[in-house]
Amino acid sequence: MAGNTLLFKSNYAVSSKIEPFYKGGKVQISHDEQYIFCTCGPKVNILQIDTGKIIQSIEQDDQEDITSFSLSPDDEVLVTASRALLLKQWDWKQEKCARSWRAIHNVPVASMTFDCTSTLLATGGCDGTIKLWDVVKQYCTHNLKGSSGVVHLVEFHPDISRLQLFSSSVDCGIRIWDLRTSKCICVLESHYSAVTALAFSPDGQTLISSGRDKICSVWDLKKKAVKRTVPVYEAVEGVVLLPGTSDYSQMGVKGEGLHFVTAGSKGVLRVWDSSSARCVFTQVLPDAPALKIEEGDLDPRSLMHLLPMPRSNRLATVTAEHNILIYQMPALTVQQQFVGYNDDVLDVKFLGKDDTHIVVATNSSQLKVFELATNSCQILYGHTDTILSIDVFRKGSMFASCAKDNSLRLWKMDLKSGHVRCVAQGSGHSNAVGSVACSRLKKAFLVSGSQDCTIKVWDLPDPLPDVGCEPVLMTARLTEKAHDKDVNSVTISPNDKLLASGSQDRTAKLWSLADMSLLGVFRGHSRGVWCVQFSPVDQVLATASADGSIKIWSIQDFSCLKTFEGHDASVLKIIFVSRGTQLVSSGSDGLVKLWTIKTNECVKTFDAHQDKVWALHGGSKDDLMVTGSADSTITLWKDVTEVELAEEQAKQEDQVLKQQELSNLLHEKKYLKALGIAISLDQPHTALRVIREIRQQEDGIQELEKTLLKLRQDQKASVLRYSVVWNTNSRSCLDAQAVLQVLLTHLSPEEILQYQGTRTHLEGLIPYTERHMQRISRLLQASMFLDYMWQKMRITGGIDSVNLDDDEMDTSPQSIFIIDKQPVEMTDNPVSRHQQEDEEEDLEDSEKTEELLDEDESVSTSKSARVNGMKPNGVNRVVDGGQVSSEESEDEDDVMEITAKSADSDPSKTANIRTQAA
Repeated sequence: MAGNTLLFKSNYAVSSKIEPFYKGGKVQISHDEQYIFCTCGPKVNILQIDTGKIIQSIEQDDQEDITSFSLSPDDEVLVTASRALLLKQWDWKQEKCARSWRAIHNVPVASMTFDCTSTLLATGGCDGTIKLWDVVKQYCTHNLKGSSGVVHLVEFHPDISRLQLFSSSVDCGIRIWDLRTSKCICVLESHYSAVTALAFSPDGQTLISSGRDKICSVWDLKKKAVKRTVPVYEAVEGVVLLPGTSDYSQMGVKGEGLHFVTAGSKGVLRVWDSSSARCVFTQVLPDAPALKIEEGDLDPRSLMHLLPMPRSNRLATVTAEHNILIYQMPALTVQQQFVGYNDDVLDVKFLGKDDTHIVVATNSSQLKVFELATNSCQILYGHTDTILSIDVFRKGSMFASCAKDNSLRLWKMDLKSGHVRCVAQGSGHSNAVGSVACSRLKKAFLVSGSQDCTIKVWDLPDPLPDVGCEPVLMTARLTEKAHDKDVNSVTISPNDKLLASGSQDRTAKLWSLADMSLLGVFRGHSRGVWCVQFSPVDQVLATASADGSIKIWSIQDFSCLKTFEGHDASVLKIIFVSRGTQLVSSGSDGLVKLWTIKTNECVKTFDAHQDKVWALHGGSKDDLMVTGSADSTITLWKDVTEVELAEEQAKQEDQVLKQQELSNLLHEKKYLKALGIAISLDQPHTALRVIREIRQQEDGIQELEKTLLKLRQDQKASVLRYSVVWNTNSRSCLDAQAVLQVLLTHLSPEEILQYQGTRTHLEGLIPYTERHMQRISRLLQASMFLDYMWQKMRITGGIDSVNLDDDEMDTSPQSIFIIDKQPVEMTDNPVSRHQQEDEEEDLEDSEKTEELLDEDESVSTSKSARVNGMKPNGVNRVVDGGQVSSEESEDEDDVMEITAKSADSDPSKTANIRTQAA
């Protein structure tokens, strides 16, 4: 039974994140082909190819965007250029900036590259100049002028003995620079648009250039002339030569001539024979229907970069949607795929038998299926407009999607290979389909809700086609005009008998799935309903609204049972967890909240997103949760309630053991170990207890000094921090001051200032220490007043009364003090008269002096043996019983201490007081 006890969740922790790491710009692969370097605003992110994880981010301190970067061929040096006109050289493996210098360019650097020796760096600026830098000796070697406009391409000839640099700018020509003379020796003119890439043959005698003018030119570098112009009929962004050492017959390569691969606006890789100018191979994209692209817009499938990976015989491409794909040659099969930028994440669901994948709908027409172990992504084509919603069948291998193209599609995953294909599709709505729900018990039907205010029920084809077959068409079995405005959400009950819908018309409705008859309406929200969910165990429905509230409704009488308020904006998604006893919600405020239904309590708020959290889904085992936001971030959460409880229990047990050990050490007077344990427990009160034990010893000061000086540096810093806390209380201030005296006496100021937060601690000590000093000063003034009284008075009965036993003492009321009638009188003594005159003069300047003189006068003139009456604040008085008291509670301990000191100085006076008091 204990194993079945329900444990309420109390906390989730971020398990992993899929964040944007590339938003356009340059991409480079390391020479060892293990890492991909790419720009993302002010950062260069380094992606490990094997794991798909970002292992490092090189970030500019000034937060200026990086305009270009280059990695040396030996993979040791990374140089970045920013809009601040600074060049920075990084030891990227240690994430340290080795040096930085002014780029000398008047405008930002647009391109840069290293030579094959990793010594020379060429930078092309937007000012039309090219500068060469010796990164080893750290100086500028060349300043090449002559280009017109932005120099967007620079490349060294692979044969370093030639000392030639190739560049291209907006004039569409290719300039060849002789680095010996710093002059342009030739301009290759063939293109009528920007030159985008250069590729050199292995012997260095042939150059292939590509451009956006839809041609590729093959150049003879000896003659500095065009050998052949290859029309490719697309704007080409990248060109790579195929090495002649492998068999590329699968790619149409049959002869031994020079062949090259192009990537461009059509989004496919094509292989060309340079001798015949023919295309010998064209890549075929799976499931890629025509997209709705407005005039002037870039096709999101077009390729922006083509990068060779010769060691592993692979190619890498970068799409306009910032996806990086790695192909294995010669079959050109997709080996890995990484998504650099997801745009707004609109929906996300777990997929696979053990939640090994997630399927993501972003602000695009493609679905993305991520493998959580490697972050490798599979992109699914099919819809022609933005996908709005996803839902998964119970087993996790099939899911449905709906989009703005008025259609919905059914997808199936091959559990062995992990490949996902569309197996069915349906259309019939007259507007965008905003929500879809799958049946719960069996894979029997789908329900869709649309912006045309209708709900449709779709029967799945039986049998379902296999993965790889043509998708079959689905037709709607039932259609119902459900709401007056857009249908935002639909959900199916666990028994497949009921359907709930939420709409922008501020209502939720309950339907019978058998005939789509309306069973009831839930009214109470003041704004549109974004999400509806059935409880997995109770007969209740949860709704989330744009009014910032969550409501729990009874499906028996349609009454509102509970309302949860806590989000500052619209609540977009909700799910039930902990067997229906708790809720998790996400909202437009970027927050995710965990609620306990029974207590209406928000248990925890999670802040991991910077924008609207549109997507929220729970794992099949109720221990995982995934969220997706408009900030392009997907966050995977793990339930850590049991882990935290176990850690807390272990911590408590450890504290109990340490407390016992601490008591034993104090008993054995092993103060150093005891103080170390108190510091390790981070318990200032326990440490104070140890300090007091030390000070109570006979040689307390020496023992305290010896103990404190043997502490480690971090322990001394902790004791100093504790002293600041102790010093705020009058009862523990003496212990704090004793610790401070030892530390300040034996440690140098430089050593003390090395402790973390020392300046703040010392500033906190000053005001309380001054306050304690003022209090002690007042007590000393009061003790001086007592001494003054003893000089003017004497005890009744003389000195002999001091030796009386307690049994012989007269306990009847009698006068305690009498006027001293010795020859020395206050009025006749010139010194006393002079003192009295001085005190009267000080009466106008000091309020405390005035009160003391008034007290003195009352004693001298009253001729009374008993001294009564109130005294001013901070001044001690003698009351009935002969005991000394103070009106300030915090001064009690100090009064007793001063009284003890007075007894040490004059024992007869103290003895007289105690005798008369008795």
